[in-house]
Amino acid sequence: MTSRQRVHIAMFSIAAHGHVNPSLEVIRELVARGFRVTYAIPESFADKVAAVGAEPRIWSSTLPTDDDPDAWGTELVDHMEPFLTDAVQALPQLAKLYDGDEPDLVLYDITAYPARVLAHRWGVPIVQLSPNLVAWKGYEEEVANATFEQLKQTPRGQAFYDNFAAWIAENGMSMEVERFMGHPDRCLVVIPKALQPHADRVDETVYTFVGACQGDRAEQGEWQRPAGAEKVALVSLGSSFTKQPAFYRECVEAFRPLPDWHLVLQIGKHVEMEELGDIPTNVEVRSWVPQLAILQQADVFVTHAGAGGSQEGLATATPMIAVPQAVDQFGNADMLRSLGVARHIPTDEATADVLREAVLALAADQQVAERLRELQRQTAQEGGTRRAADLIEAELPGGRASSSSTDRVT
Repeated sequence: MTSRQRVHIAMFSIAAHGHVNPSLEVIRELVARGFRVTYAIPESFADKVAAVGAEPRIWSSTLPTDDDPDAWGTELVDHMEPFLTDAVQALPQLAKLYDGDEPDLVLYDITAYPARVLAHRWGVPIVQLSPNLVAWKGYEEEVANATFEQLKQTPRGQAFYDNFAAWIAENGMSMEVERFMGHPDRCLVVIPKALQPHADRVDETVYTFVGACQGDRAEQGEWQRPAGAEKVALVSLGSSFTKQPAFYRECVEAFRPLPDWHLVLQIGKHVEMEELGDIPTNVEVRSWVPQLAILQQADVFVTHAGAGGSQEGLATATPMIAVPQAVDQFGNADMLRSLGVARHIPTDEATADVLREAVLALAADQQVAERLRELQRQTAQEGGTRRAADLIEAELPGGRASSSSTDRVT
């Protein structure tokens, strides 16, 4: 009878649904294979992490939460400063949490800057899980350089850049800020390749597209199409940018004259139902919904085009109306439109008449339906959760570590 020390994998992320959710099924799979997985996360997501079998390692974050989306500000530097500030104060917390229990491999979300420092300090392999688009060959010249030059034009932006560079150097790493933020050593991209701009120019020795790692989300509950509803539409702006009562009122009015349609309207935590006025019987208003369960039955999806929602629309072959609210969502909306599976409607143009026309046109368009079925087939072939876990195993010291390297009695 023999026993080996279990391989320890540590995952690092921030407390945001769009950054935690894409990793959870991968973590569940690694735990099922016998690995010991710890997950460094703020308290608000501890239960979600524990539910997939990982050990939560709790740290305190200074980042704005979904309860206060306005705290992110409106300028580029407003979106960048909080991550550095949080990383600086989080690093000593995380180092202490893992003191004497260093992992064999680090997994990290794109926002988890301390993870890259810690992996360097510990001398262990590190793999990024990207829930969003990644850099391509030529990205610096076409996008990044202009972004950083714009940042450096203001004293505040230059101070951010200088402070970031100093923090990297203080932690013994010789790396430019741009590379630290946007160029991982190894990355698994947990979105369909179809959503990646210039996918043919992505360095596949670094980046591997594994597609959506969604699971069945059974724990989120079920949803049943109401009797008599010939068509179903879902409207959801995700979890962060949901304070849009005027937009929701337009959605209600768009479906009021469509009795054969049933609208599920998710309004989040910042809007009260009373703000929407008279609600017709064919409109179901909720603060939260089991999104995947509804999309599996929906005929149209009105989405903010976040990475998670966009790939769920592709995975369920649901035509989309993209109404982006912030950051990467605008690029995702354009990508979905270019794929021939969505309309892109800016929020200020999303009137009831415009939304109604788009919904009816998309639902009746057989070319859209055929394109969605083809993309659904392509994304399913990317491998998803199991392929992601296989590739993570391959990065462990000594090469592929099978379940025989974990605690087993033989």
